[in-house]
Amino acid sequence: MSREPRIRRLVEELSLEEKVRLTHGANDPEGRATGYVAGVDRLGIPPLRMADGPLGVRIPGESATAFPAPIALAASFDVELAREHGEALGRETRGKGQDVLLAPGANLVRVPHNGRNFEYFAEDPVLSASFAGAVVAGIQSRDVVATPKHYVANSQETARAAVDAEIDERPLRELYLPSFRSAVEAGAGSIMTAYNDVNGTRMSDHERLVRDVLKDEWEFGGYVVSDWFGTETVAGAANGGLDVEMPGITLAEMQAAMADDDTADEGGDVPDVIADGMPDAESCERFAAALADAVESGTVSEDRLDDMVTRVLRVMDRVNLLEEGDGRVDGAVDTPAHRDLATRVATRGTVLLENDGVLPLSDDADVAVIGPNVDEPVLGGGGSSETTPVVESDPQTGIAERAEGGVAVAHGLPRVEEVSMLEEFTGGEDDRAEPSREPDLEGAAATAREADVAVVFVRDTASEAIDREDLRLPGRQDELVETVAAENDRTVVVVNSSGPIECPWREEVAAVLENWYPGQAHGEAVAAVLYGDADPGGRLPVTFAPEDAYPTADERRYPGVDGTARYDEGVFVGYRHFDSAEREPTYPFGHGRSYADYEYVDADPDLEDGTVRVTVENTADRDGREVVQVYVRPPSVDGVDRPVRELAGFESGAIPAGERVSVAVDLDDLAFARYGEDGWTVDPGEYVLEIGRSSRDVRTIQRTELDSGFRERVRRSLATGEAASDERAHR
Repeated sequence: MSREPRIRRLVEELSLEEKVRLTHGANDPEGRATGYVAGVDRLGIPPLRMADGPLGVRIPGESATAFPAPIALAASFDVELAREHGEALGRETRGKGQDVLLAPGANLVRVPHNGRNFEYFAEDPVLSASFAGAVVAGIQSRDVVATPKHYVANSQETARAAVDAEIDERPLRELYLPSFRSAVEAGAGSIMTAYNDVNGTRMSDHERLVRDVLKDEWEFGGYVVSDWFGTETVAGAANGGLDVEMPGITLAEMQAAMADDDTADEGGDVPDVIADGMPDAESCERFAAALADAVESGTVSEDRLDDMVTRVLRVMDRVNLLEEGDGRVDGAVDTPAHRDLATRVATRGTVLLENDGVLPLSDDADVAVIGPNVDEPVLGGGGSSETTPVVESDPQTGIAERAEGGVAVAHGLPRVEEVSMLEEFTGGEDDRAEPSREPDLEGAAATAREADVAVVFVRDTASEAIDREDLRLPGRQDELVETVAAENDRTVVVVNSSGPIECPWREEVAAVLENWYPGQAHGEAVAAVLYGDADPGGRLPVTFAPEDAYPTADERRYPGVDGTARYDEGVFVGYRHFDSAEREPTYPFGHGRSYADYEYVDADPDLEDGTVRVTVENTADRDGREVVQVYVRPPSVDGVDRPVRELAGFESGAIPAGERVSVAVDLDDLAFARYGEDGWTVDPGEYVLEIGRSSRDVRTIQRTELDSGFRERVRRSLATGEAASDERAHR
């Protein structure tokens, strides 16, 4: 029940200094929170503590469950699993005594090189929005404030705090805003602005996108928080719609807190490649220093300040922080249920890209486990999402514990060293790293030669503040795969990557698994898939293709020229680009094989109900998991470029051996509409529903004319949010 009158009374009782205190960060006396808003003891307002996410809860020097990366979660195509994942994140946040989780990452995967793609969900807005909404709903259900980030068009880490994203309204509306809108509809209490500019205006100051779209059009009632040192002027940010400035302290103070070392020097010795992706802390005018003066001078109105404070208190009230006593939902960290969930997400998100019959492995097969990092789990990428687990499982241990045959291990190459923005920023060191090994390709070849099956683990490296230089595997890992494959024609490659990679050896090996960044359950989960204890349930949430085939291969689009990245590919991002350009990807969006075989028997669309019911039969003698995908081909309209197809809906479900299952797929309004000069439009004409296993593997089609009532409902839904958007966000 709303307690707005009480909040209004609190705001009236606050002094100017106390109001300002609630709009910016401060030092956490305990030294644990990533962000800390000091409370007002006089009025019983407690502090607000923020923790980093989204792969787990990051508290410096402490452990928590290290979940798989969000891109792995999205590869499950299972929204219910995403909500469960969000609930676990919220529970762990509460267990750590924190109030806000700075998650999920809701940016669209536009640039395959982006160093933070592992923190995001997908290249498609319907898939990304569904997962953003589900994770937010789960986090908020545990009396924790979810903070989707980074609003909006934060598509690269290269010069992320300086680049201007030049983007038309149509791709903004159709691609980049839907995930944030879904998060708002699912109950997000906070939104974090991006570092970048959009069309010449810094996002922390962007009145049109923050005040007009987010707050007025979408009726977002929570607070908008800056990314750390992401603002410039106090008046520009406050008047643009920003409510809370972070971190509210100096760079030296923040570095000292992060490093647990009060001797840290301001600025640090940060390599150029890191510094290019970092904000300029010196240009950040802090609310603590200047907001009160701005209000007294009239540069920022007192009504605006009151709105800022009201939004913060409203969100605190929603998660029961303003309650006397402890009326909040209990939290828990590293529980058996969370460990099991981490394993299930890692398993369900694993994508079987190729399989020439070598998988699943026989229990008694002699296996060679090969790779430079097989003795450590891939917990995630570098940066603010780094999480330290209590328990962890590496590939060689996971396979050794599962195998009944012999297991031989060879590294072949020196360890692929992880890159961490945090370590460079704080001057810390990776205490997990061991001295580098010498290359031994001959030893790897000999080990492979003696085995029934060779499983080669390869990986990339990724970190906040740094984009990948290219899509090739670092070091000589491609050579390692080719060397092993030449010795054993039953070679399996397991890829641990932050996003798309190039696979020059794919026709030389028998099977390829995309295992992403699987977190603490790495070894246990990948062994379960390799041996067939679990069907690989994952599908690609991003397109795999040669580096020069993506639309952002043009330097004007990425990393940009003269400080501007031009999004002039419009809505043709990811699979939409490859369809329009009639280019064959290496692996298409939605692709993923199974250990079972499926026949699509029939499909029955019910557009009045917004669903398609698809009957799928598992024709194999083993249980499987299928992801039914529905794409929409829109009618042609003169003068309007539309994607060939757009994802409209999907559903992941278990299908027992030899059985038929009826799968209901909800269709998202976004796939039927386009944004133009007059707002949202649903064109008349014939729409083709393509139903199948990926964007390039259609099993059956249905043709339909949309009646005027349906078209108007969709248009109104997208324009005003009148439809059951909350239901869409949860499904």
